[in-house]
Amino acid sequence: MVQSDSAPTPSARATRASGAAPRTREERTADSRALILDAAVDCLIEHGYSGASTLVIQAKAGVSRGRLLHHFPSRDGLLVAAAQHLANTRLARTRVHAEHKLAAEPEGPARTDRRIELLWETFQEPHFWAAIELWTAARTNPALGAALRPEERGLRAAIREVTDGIWGPVVRSHPNYELLRELLFTSMRGAAMPYAFEDRSPATDPHLALWKDLAHRLLDETS
Repeated sequence: MVQSDSAPTPSARATRASGAAPRTREERTADSRALILDAAVDCLIEHGYSGASTLVIQAKAGVSRGRLLHHFPSRDGLLVAAAQHLANTRLARTRVHAEHKLAAEPEGPARTDRRIELLWETFQEPHFWAAIELWTAARTNPALGAALRPEERGLRAAIREVTDGIWGPVVRSHPNYELLRELLFTSMRGAAMPYAFEDRSPATDPHLALWKDLAHRLLDETS
């Protein structure tokens, strides 16, 4: 027997049977977009910029070519969006993680040391390496650089906000705080680069002692 065009589909019957409201078009679109972004993140980290083709991402996400292109007409736009998606997710987790780790630590040199350790950990996370892939590729790809530049400005502002939250109002009121924040950011970014090809523990990096000493000096802290 031929099924009528008006007959409910199996998924629709299941939805009615469960009593759940059917998803809206906006919800289905958001779910599809998130699926593609998650797949692009995985491909960018696993295969690098050159290997994260739209075909590879499409297969990973399990979506049609048309659906992928509907959300992201260009590969570079997709990879930039994926890197930002990952970074924003990780930043939110960093905020919660830092609040938990610092909750019982009073202000002083020991809390400063712990903050620096937490900040350094973020330069070993997947979002940092995804960004490195894009920065490197953008050097010889003007279109990628144009897509990346405005997103990076927004991300940098978000990183500053999370960093400010980790340091807290007491340290932020110190006249040397902004200097310390920027020095740590640029130095940690540079120190993290060799970990792309060196197999050693970031927890024992000799820069940690230097950063802590610098922080104590700039913040007028004594042990």
